[in-house]
Amino acid sequence: MRRIYKVIKEIIVVEGKSDISAVKKAVDAEVISTSGLGINDKIISVIKKASINKGIIILTDPDYPGKKIRNILSTEIENCKHAFIPRDKANKNGNIGVENASSEEIRVALLNARAEISENRQEFTNRDMVYYELIGNDNASKRRGKIGDEIGIGYCSAKQFLKRLNSFGITREDLETAISNINETENEIKE
Repeated sequence: MRRIYKVIKEIIVVEGKSDISAVKKAVDAEVISTSGLGINDKIISVIKKASINKGIIILTDPDYPGKKIRNILSTEIENCKHAFIPRDKANKNGNIGVENASSEEIRVALLNARAEISENRQEFTNRDMVYYELIGNDNASKRRGKIGDEIGIGYCSAKQFLKRLNSFGITREDLETAISNINETENEIKE
């Protein structure tokens, strides 16, 4: 039986060889590795050219080194799209990484990739973060994680979450829909 793959036109940027294999099993796409934290000017130059020619989607591990690589790339390269796999979906026996995610999770992350908006958009403020219970309470970190996974911006600190809400063009409706979905799921679990 022939498998049908989703074709991704942008070049996907991952951390290592195992990630390349996992992505190629999930989708039909060109993939570039940063060599993990071994990323250097030569690799960044190749990725910049790819960004100009075809566009890129950054898909790094949902851990500290992955965030660091993502930040390096998005600082150095304009017009990046970002794809995030939830930490719990990229975990295999305590090993966190794209290579541990299922093909379906990789496809979902890539299809929900979001571009950063270069303008200084301030749709959301710290006041909104408090209102939506994303900061200022004991459950805020878990709540940000669930909502970040729901809207496709991943888990991060409160400050980074606010930045992603604004820079990825998340609308108030997107956020409120995600919150509603999370609240509904939590209420079903309690019942």
